[in-house]
Amino acid sequence: MSQKKIVVLGAGKVGRLVCWFLADCGDYHVTAVDLNEDNARAAVADKSGIAMANTAHAVADLGDEAAVAAVLEGADYVMSCAPFHCNVGIARAAKSKGVNYLDLTEDVATTKEVAKLAEGSDLAFIPQCGLAPGFITIVAHGVAKKFDTLDTIKMRVGALPMYPHNRLNYNLTWSTEGLINEYRHPCEAVRDGKFVSLPPLEDLEVITLDGAEYEAFNTSGGLGSMAETYKGQVRSLDYKSMRYPGHREMLKVLMEDLRLHENPDLMKEIFEHAMPHTYQDVVLVVVTVTGTREGRYSQESYVNKVFHKELDGRMWGGIQITTAAGLCAVLDLHAQGKLPAKGFVRQEDVDLDAFLANRFGKFYAAS
Repeated sequence: MSQKKIVVLGAGKVGRLVCWFLADCGDYHVTAVDLNEDNARAAVADKSGIAMANTAHAVADLGDEAAVAAVLEGADYVMSCAPFHCNVGIARAAKSKGVNYLDLTEDVATTKEVAKLAEGSDLAFIPQCGLAPGFITIVAHGVAKKFDTLDTIKMRVGALPMYPHNRLNYNLTWSTEGLINEYRHPCEAVRDGKFVSLPPLEDLEVITLDGAEYEAFNTSGGLGSMAETYKGQVRSLDYKSMRYPGHREMLKVLMEDLRLHENPDLMKEIFEHAMPHTYQDVVLVVVTVTGTREGRYSQESYVNKVFHKELDGRMWGGIQITTAAGLCAVLDLHAQGKLPAKGFVRQEDVDLDAFLANRFGKFYAAS
């Protein structure tokens, strides 16, 4: 495979690891782009601060479509690790420059706009890579394919601090904007065979794993394109976020009683002021499918935990590892010709076994 030119937009928690994964493998030329030059430079440097081979960095406002188009000149792929509200402009810039597009967005409206841009295009548009949507979608589709007929598909993901010490039972482990976004917006699901929109933070359930108890509730975006893919094939399909018990009730006080859902910028400011970030986290992935196999009503579950880990002498959170590995694995599979070459590529188009066998997908190996 000839060396592809990759532009990574956003050098934050996930973008830095994406750059390191791709540069370290030696098969890609990586340019890190951020509004902050120090962040961009650090994203393509080793632990000693020296620029890695086959890398570059650049500065651009990721919300400025013309500026993004300029840094995409000559690239083969753009990987957006930018805030979700930048992604439609980034996708338009990619299309104008003939660059294949990938992102991490959980935002439903953004994905629909990207799908429109993909119509009739000779480029690949691959949104919703990462963890949820992303890997959780790949797993759910991979398990569901084993059934002759389907009844229910339940998708559950938690990115949780190992040692929380506050009444929210939570620390920041990933994008604060993305976290608040999934708590605020309606949640797609299938109920009684029909597509529905559900309110966030509702449909509370209890899940027990290895003797530990968690709560799960509706959040937006994690379902990806599964509702459309499985329309007419399943009675019930939904996605929920997992948290430690009590988290949801505290959220409802903040978002409903104090009406912070009306002011996400203020909510972000409060969270980042009062809730510390941590790299000591664990990612929980739970998929349960029921249906018929060989004439018998059956159930199969996939359960995995991915912990924080030291890589190249630096500590990375489990949510960073799973999100970056998901994005890089999908890029790698597309570059190797193992995914549809053009148009709108869904996470359901990714084969689970091929993903787990991939050099980046292997980071999802059960811990």
